[in-house]
Amino acid sequence: MSAERKVSAKGDGTTPRPYRPGYELVAEQLLGYIAEQGLRPGARLPTEAGLAEILGTSRNVTREAVKVLAALGRLSVRRGAGIFVADSPGGLADDDMAHFQPTSMEHVLMLLDYRSLIEAETARRAAGQAAPIEVRNIQKGAERSLEAGREDDADAFAVADKLFHDAVGIAAHNIFLRSSVTNVRRLAAQSDVLLFHGDTPGSLEVAGHQHMAIADAIAAGDADRAAALMTEHIATTRQQFERRIRDRLFNVAARGAEPAASAASETTTGTDAAGAATEPPPPVTSAS
Repeated sequence: MSAERKVSAKGDGTTPRPYRPGYELVAEQLLGYIAEQGLRPGARLPTEAGLAEILGTSRNVTREAVKVLAALGRLSVRRGAGIFVADSPGGLADDDMAHFQPTSMEHVLMLLDYRSLIEAETARRAAGQAAPIEVRNIQKGAERSLEAGREDDADAFAVADKLFHDAVGIAAHNIFLRSSVTNVRRLAAQSDVLLFHGDTPGSLEVAGHQHMAIADAIAAGDADRAAALMTEHIATTRQQFERRIRDRLFNVAARGAEPAASAASETTTGTDAAGAATEPPPPVTSAS
């Protein structure tokens, strides 16, 4: 990501503030609105114009926020029918995942805690049950992630990262663990997009080396070591998210009286409240 996307056009005179696209702010507001209204999967939302009025922003930036939330699987946009709250990743209409807040410190930390429990046990079982071809697939994903990390190729890393974690889930030989890993990583990807908006949360090469160590432990049949290394891997991700969320909260507080709605507004000519050109949502990838 370029430096222009990482910082805003205005700063405090000494240190520039991290840039937060208008669609990101409005997407966060919209998820908050869904939670506050207690809307469940399948519930119909107001039109783009209605949401813009409710959230106090422009229709253009509201449209971009709806697009990114639809890409993340949080909204369903049906041509000619309207905007709806999408089914939760687990497919349970009554669960609380419909109200997961990807930029909330509390929610993200709970998610990472759950991910640590699930993926550590998945790695433990993979070490004891993986077939030779499954071990090779795990190693292949780890090797590709390390290669992409060394080249600082976030897109290639995201593909390899998914290949690695999915392969570990398959090798655990438990469809419920595998499904849990898939769903929890899908939620984590929402935080990746809204917190890092296209940037990477930390060193991809470090993550690649961690993948290699986990793959080696699984190949050696060392269940305890595989679980411990996976726990360490998720802990590294947790530290990265904690740092980013705290930075974000600090910068929000530093703005003082500057309202979020003003920061999120844009003119019909394609500029935000600071006069900086707005940008389209980033692709939905996960690299943790």
